[in-house]
Amino acid sequence: MKRLVVKIGTNVLTRSDGTLDVTRVSALVDQVVALRKAGFSVVIVSSGAVACGRTELRLDDDLDSVEQRQLYSAVGQVRLMDLYYRLFRDYCLPVGQILTTKLNFESERERENQRACMEVMLAHGVVPIVNENDTVSITELMFTDNDELSGLIAGMVQADCLILLSNIPGIYDRHPDEPGAQVIRTVRSGDDLSRFIREEKSAFGRGGMFSKYNTARRVAAGGIRVLIADGKRERILQDLLERPSETVFTEFLP
Repeated sequence: MKRLVVKIGTNVLTRSDGTLDVTRVSALVDQVVALRKAGFSVVIVSSGAVACGRTELRLDDDLDSVEQRQLYSAVGQVRLMDLYYRLFRDYCLPVGQILTTKLNFESERERENQRACMEVMLAHGVVPIVNENDTVSITELMFTDNDELSGLIAGMVQADCLILLSNIPGIYDRHPDEPGAQVIRTVRSGDDLSRFIREEKSAFGRGGMFSKYNTARRVAAGGIRVLIADGKRERILQDLLERPSETVFTEFLP
């Protein structure tokens, strides 16, 4: 059975005001279920806890950025997992939550504990849903973003492919707003695309295309195929695997 790690970014899961887009989450769950039925084993790395908290709490308090992140993520992670639980339950598929921090990757024992947990979940038909534990991960304890985390997870579970879902279809050969801009379809070992990427972060998440590029290069160098694609496109996961020639995305080859 082929194993996929699917990372779903904040800007895929949110509306323009930063609140959770439940319809989009539901559509992605439908796609993951379709992949499961097609014989794929899937691990989800999902952002969105802070967005869920922002949706749940409308704060007037003047909290600093760390306090705000901790509060929103503590409240939002509950709602996010409840949403995933209810959506997957409609298909009679159980889900399991894994919250992790950078410290959990710093020793062989911690890494092995996480790997063993995910392996037993997959072996028993449970869909692992991984996120950074933002309530305790601050400053030096934080991953750069969930792109970095998804790359570590892909290596840990020996995935065949890592799919990074963003709100744009891949890496462009110039700024996407410029006339004639096209998505670079294939990146091979040794290709340097850094000149094409601006170090801009997403509106509500911590990541950006430069982070995805660095993660993709590192993971591909470890022998895992990586795809960067538009998570807001309908049926994007099925199209990436079933109709790749008709689907726009950037692929990093091992």
